[in-house]
Amino acid sequence: MASTTTNTRSFSVPTISFDTLVLLLLSGAAGTLAFDLWGKAIAPLLGLGGLAPVGLARGFLGALGLPNGAPWGNAMHLFAVGLVAYPVGWLYIARPIFAKVMPGLHWSISSAIYGVALWIFAIGGIAAFAGNPAFLGFARIAWVALAGHVIYAIVAAATIAYMEKRQG
Repeated sequence: MASTTTNTRSFSVPTISFDTLVLLLLSGAAGTLAFDLWGKAIAPLLGLGGLAPVGLARGFLGALGLPNGAPWGNAMHLFAVGLVAYPVGWLYIARPIFAKVMPGLHWSISSAIYGVALWIFAIGGIAAFAGNPAFLGFARIAWVALAGHVIYAIVAAATIAYMEKRQG
């Protein structure tokens, strides 16, 4: 497995290997499942509204002039973003930065902050690029999305921390 520890005080960035790829995919799958469970089931049951990440992905693809049918939106949300981009961002960018800037910060706190950054990127930037108001006009759905991105980041980072701890 990757040569890292869950202690953000000292760890090395993992080498690219089959084990690291599995780690990334498992963490992304867990995070995406948690995000979709929150955004498509729990939040609507609470009367908060449901998230439509596939719609946002389709709008983004369309703004780029790329095919933006439902299969492409799903592929972008589930695979390109959920399984690959966001976990890579945590493991290779955010976590090393937190380790340098705030070395004693627990992974749970730094991953929650990473979730806020994901929300700013997705709902602040991508939504606006796709033709929506930035941060979706700060409507209730924007706050559901904030919670979803923080949940995603914590669950994905927890999966990485668990897998690294198991590997010793």
